[in-house]
Amino acid sequence: MFWVLSSALGVLLSVTGCGNAQREATEAATNAAQMAISTVQEDAAKYVPEQLAAANHALQGAKEALAKSDYAAALAGAKDAANKARELAASAAAKKTEWAQTWASLNETVPRSLEAIKVRLDAYSRRLPATMDQDQLAAARTRYEQLKQTWSEASASATQGKLGDAIKKSSGMKDALAELKELLGFKS
Repeated sequence: MFWVLSSALGVLLSVTGCGNAQREATEAATNAAQMAISTVQEDAAKYVPEQLAAANHALQGAKEALAKSDYAAALAGAKDAANKARELAASAAAKKTEWAQTWASLNETVPRSLEAIKVRLDAYSRRLPATMDQDQLAAARTRYEQLKQTWSEASASATQGKLGDAIKKSSGMKDALAELKELLGFKS
């Protein structure tokens, strides 16, 4: 009888020990996924917020499964979250590079175009071409001031490190500047 009770107790302790080991391994995987997401969270929030939300959703699913002692689902969720964290780092770096290049291009072309338009508007103030009347000149000046203000706001956003916001604010500026240049008689 003693041997039977000892064997039963040993099996019970062994099963409990395996459960604790499985829980600890799953908790470690979940914590590693949390750390991986936290490491890239700042850049990911700026550059790829939708991917960050997906990674956090996967992590939350892993935590919920762990709380229900569904270790297989928790481990799968933790692995998914860790994979999404790796993808976050690469995607955020790529988007950061893309935005920096886009802004550099805009920052090179837009100020030059604005300056050329200003010179032309000043020249037309002294002598209006035959193809333009005062109303068209006034409309062109108004459009120029709007574009200049938009560029000023976009530049301020870029200076603050908000390249996505700066690019969004300046979207369409190249086309608007081209239209204004055409109205003012610039040659392509």
